[in-house]
Amino acid sequence: MPQAVLDVLLDEPIAKINPAIYGHFMEHLGACIYEGCWVGDQDSISHTGGIRSDVVEALMAVRPAVIRWPGGCFADDYHWQDGIGPRESRPRRVNVWWGDVPETNAFGTHEFLAFCRAVHAEPYLCGNVGSGSPRELRDWVEYCNYPGDSDWARRRAENGSQKPFGVRYWGVGNENWGCGGSFTPEDYGTEFRRFSPFLRDWGGAPLCRIACGPNGNDLDWTRRFFEKLRCGPMPQGYSAHYYTSNGGEFGSATDYSEEQFYGLLARSLRMESLVVEQRALMDEFDPNRKIGLIVDEWGTWHPATPGRNPAFLWQQNTVRDALVAAMSLDIFNRNADKLVMANIAQTINVLQALILTDGPRMIKTPTYHVYDLYKPHQGAQAVRIAVDTTHIETNFSGRTERLPQISGSASVADQQLTVTIVNADAAQCMEAQVRLVGGAAPKSVRSRSLNYPAGDIRAHNTFDAPNTVTAGDHVPLQPESLRAVNLPPASVTRLNVWLG
Repeated sequence: MPQAVLDVLLDEPIAKINPAIYGHFMEHLGACIYEGCWVGDQDSISHTGGIRSDVVEALMAVRPAVIRWPGGCFADDYHWQDGIGPRESRPRRVNVWWGDVPETNAFGTHEFLAFCRAVHAEPYLCGNVGSGSPRELRDWVEYCNYPGDSDWARRRAENGSQKPFGVRYWGVGNENWGCGGSFTPEDYGTEFRRFSPFLRDWGGAPLCRIACGPNGNDLDWTRRFFEKLRCGPMPQGYSAHYYTSNGGEFGSATDYSEEQFYGLLARSLRMESLVVEQRALMDEFDPNRKIGLIVDEWGTWHPATPGRNPAFLWQQNTVRDALVAAMSLDIFNRNADKLVMANIAQTINVLQALILTDGPRMIKTPTYHVYDLYKPHQGAQAVRIAVDTTHIETNFSGRTERLPQISGSASVADQQLTVTIVNADAAQCMEAQVRLVGGAAPKSVRSRSLNYPAGDIRAHNTFDAPNTVTAGDHVPLQPESLRAVNLPPASVTRLNVWLG
């Protein structure tokens, strides 16, 4: 059996893994909000105040540190005042970005913040720059956060919240190079300078004003934006978007060859160069790293699902998506000194969703189970991991990519080491020797893996078979077993090691 060697360098800390790296994103798109988390007064689905109880319970289990809302492209055509006050009085608008369907505004600021409280997540509100004004965004901040006696604070109280919400994360627009206004970097820099001073730190907690960064690893956008801001207010966060896009060259969401399986995994690895190179360029303008790098939209994006409205971006989620999630989270962990937040797109029923719903039924996707496996990393101290492994060569778009068979990340908290390992080989078991370098010896070990029918790299959960892919049971191991950890094909494995 081929062997890889993973050296966990306990004496080479990287940084604390910000729990917000395990963040989420919800947009008014397809069935993400309506049906996904909000069911109103439907008696057929269990809910509390209109919010689905099963979704809340499932998300709480994976500790969603932060959730971004209301978009996405939807944010730059959203006027927050439409979503407050009595629901029967809220205006109906047209969702111009996602299918031209009616938007009832039944789910607005109070409902979203109630959802965040229910799942113990911090809210991240994305403001409207594309069709909004500085005054509109300024008033939203006052409505949410002002602790004194103002008209907006009174309106908030009348609508059910006497106390301020204390929202810290505020996006100044979304994808302003595209659906958020088609700005040049310089033009968006001007808009950021115009909007930013009106987002006040009311309520004691300093705001994190998040600027729109590039589509993918566009270094030219980043340089030109920060050049424009040299004499103006700087953001506290800077957000890039990266989708592991599949325009059909890698098959469909559920039908793909082994070569297409490898091609999509290789494309997901471009995330690492984005994080490393964007942070290095930001350091030229921000050497003390006061501005946090964020990837607030990421995930797989497959061709439209037959029989579904293509504007709603519903897609199935297989073992391949799970490996993309695991490899991406490992990249984030390994670069915990460079990245402060990441938000997978999207939480429910859209793109690489953790949860799919169908009326009263709900299932957890393979990606959900990766988040369950990886949750011990949240808030832990990342340590460097060196991997000696063979590589898989794959070709797409006229390029040859080398995909490591074995990859992973490691972190330590309270004398417990967590090591997550991906075997990207679709057909071959690997044996990994895990060596702890520069620290205490292992006292005890437990293993837990993604569990699904052996050899089925297209395995996924359906409403009729919701447990085809799960996170398996904890398996106790002897410390000596670290010399030869068995890694099945196309697998995600977590080792919990208690240190002496």
